[in-house]
Amino acid sequence: MGQVLVVGIGVAGCALLQLAWHIWKRLVSVSTRPVRDNPRLRAMAESESGEEYVRGIAGLAAQNASEAARVAEEAQRQSEQAIRDKVRALHREVELTREVGRAKRRQRTLEAEGDPLLGLFWRGGKGPSVERLDEVRRETERIQEKAKKARQNSMEIVERVKVTQAVMEKTAREAEESTRTAKEVQADAEECLKRGIRPVVIPTLEEISAAKKRVQYEQGRFHFAVAGVAGSGKSSFVNAIRGVDAQHQDAAESGIVETTVTIGRYPDPNPDLPFVWYDIPGAGTLQQPDWLYFNTQGLFVFDCVVVLFDNRFTETDIAILTNCRRFQIPTYIVRSKADIHIRNIMHKDGYDSDRDDRAVRESLFPDARRRFITDTRASVKKNLKEGGLPDQRVYMISNSTLLSIVRDRSLWAPHKIIDELELIKDILDEVCSHRCADRANDDDCLV
Repeated sequence: MGQVLVVGIGVAGCALLQLAWHIWKRLVSVSTRPVRDNPRLRAMAESESGEEYVRGIAGLAAQNASEAARVAEEAQRQSEQAIRDKVRALHREVELTREVGRAKRRQRTLEAEGDPLLGLFWRGGKGPSVERLDEVRRETERIQEKAKKARQNSMEIVERVKVTQAVMEKTAREAEESTRTAKEVQADAEECLKRGIRPVVIPTLEEISAAKKRVQYEQGRFHFAVAGVAGSGKSSFVNAIRGVDAQHQDAAESGIVETTVTIGRYPDPNPDLPFVWYDIPGAGTLQQPDWLYFNTQGLFVFDCVVVLFDNRFTETDIAILTNCRRFQIPTYIVRSKADIHIRNIMHKDGYDSDRDDRAVRESLFPDARRRFITDTRASVKKNLKEGGLPDQRVYMISNSTLLSIVRDRSLWAPHKIIDELELIKDILDEVCSHRCADRANDDDCLV
């Protein structure tokens, strides 16, 4: 993800190009601003009980909602100012257009007076001087140039109004969502405390310190844990999102069987980006019982957790998401190997790669792709509901496509892209919106 994404206009649709441009702006923003410390970890370290932690997290949620509301108010103010600028620019354009009309009439009058025949009629043959006529013509040209610039300015302001209004609507939605989340967190905390339920078991300071030391946690960096059941493709995902293939010297070891037995730490290849990716040993193996997975891997110290699954969304995945929700850790649900699953659907529909030609493959691919996306979303939604969790987006990706986007800086096969660009965009948005220093003054963090 540390590579600067460059794409060819001729090979991708407008929507993909807009995503690529958004990602590039986010990368620039993140690479030029320090990452603030995680307030959630500070609240955890300062809490002596689950009750204190829950109340502290509720307070942080309220602060985030207040900050989002402030940003929304600023966006509203900028939008109103842009509209006023638009009205002034349009008035100026109208005034100059009228002035151009008057100047042209003066010019035509003088030209008529300078005509030998018309001059005899108007002034007994005495027309205007050549100097006077040239002066009027130059004045007309100057006014026309001013009017042209005024029109260009009006067009630019109209575009700026569109952008600021879009920003205003986006920040208003984010403020509303933050307020809603804060109320939910507060309500959940109060309900648990009222019913005497211990909401969360807080790790001791020693456990937090040991977990940070084990993963080499660094202040000023953003730490992503990629977790999930064994064999879901976590190592391949860590490689792809960083833009390195399996043969790269810094690649995470991957294979058919679970190859990760200890946490692997992989900084982003771009030293300007404060990202560190962690390949977490797979849950469900003999070495990692499901019920110990979250705490033994120290997932509570990470800034973000990517829950990766391949075939089935399991109880282990639900357990990880549930614990992340308790600790207010942002999560992303990702289904890997999309290309393989789509190909399997095509084979069930009768496709034979040895017998059928490219035309047959291309005719079957769109429907197989659509069914894969629909079935995956429905399955995850059902499992989240059964697990008592709110609905959450699932990102369907192919590691080979993700690698091509990040490493090769290309959208050469847009028909293969499902959610790879959206995943990169949303992860960068998370970093920018919550941890980018001075984000209130950062225009890129508002777009």
